[in-house]
Amino acid sequence: MILSNPAHIVKLKPLFTFHELTILSIVRHPPPIILRVETRVAIDIFGLQIYWYGILLTIGMMLAVHLAAMELKRLGVAPQVMWDGALIILGLGILGGRLYHAFSEYNDGTLGWSYYRNHPLEIITGIRDGGLGIYGGVVAGGLGALYVALRNRVRPGIMADCLAPALPLGQAIGRWGNYANQELYGPPTGSSWWGITIAPWARVPPYNNLDQYPLDLHFHPTFLYESIYSFIGVILMLWIGRKFSDKLHTGDLFGLYMIYYGIGRGLLESTVRLDAATYGTGPLPTAVLFSLAFIAGGIVILVGNRLFKTKMQLQV
Repeated sequence: MILSNPAHIVKLKPLFTFHELTILSIVRHPPPIILRVETRVAIDIFGLQIYWYGILLTIGMMLAVHLAAMELKRLGVAPQVMWDGALIILGLGILGGRLYHAFSEYNDGTLGWSYYRNHPLEIITGIRDGGLGIYGGVVAGGLGALYVALRNRVRPGIMADCLAPALPLGQAIGRWGNYANQELYGPPTGSSWWGITIAPWARVPPYNNLDQYPLDLHFHPTFLYESIYSFIGVILMLWIGRKFSDKLHTGDLFGLYMIYYGIGRGLLESTVRLDAATYGTGPLPTAVLFSLAFIAGGIVILVGNRLFKTKMQLQV
């Protein structure tokens, strides 16, 4: 790390090291919060590189499936239903997330539709390099969950409600994969102690001009904001599902998740993210449009449930 003023050069202390990953802290008063990932690679086995992005996404998905299975059990459905259908749900989720990414355009040099339309096979073969859109994953994975529910004669609304706390859990953990990839960051914080450093190759213009924006410039950790927001969402969905179980209708919890996540994601994308994806929406990030659609969809579920008066009940 290079400090612009030699008088401010301080000692670097490695807090955690695993293979080539190092998180560094600068000792200063007040204690700074500066995190920097030196590489995306976690493990190298005879030339086969395993990325932190893939590891964190896998952990997030497995914990999400486990939580959804426990929620199914709470509602009287065999948790094995979720585990048996996990491959379908996760497989379609990954495919949907990948297509969302491939059909988007990015302003930070990330490969988008202008590249993939001429190299369609790399939509699949290039997945190791990252590139999954949460909204695409939720939509496609949701279709997989619907199929699993119908195949096992589980009410789709109950399946959806079990995913309400599980989805933000997976998202909260998976967002740290974006940190490892030097993605999902916002504009400079203007602070000497708060923020993350971004490698020059991962910066969007004009911040890749190191003469004007030095290496130790601190950017908003947008990935962290969304991770915290998602963790709060997990707790909120679990609490609402238990506290108001006698008042909730089938599907209400998933509708609340759609509104909650749509609001948070939309605000983050439109205020503190520099590398947002677009596709035919001009300067408006694609995720903002999906966020508005999610909010509208959640409202439709809540209003529709009350119009049709479909009460939540346990699956026998």
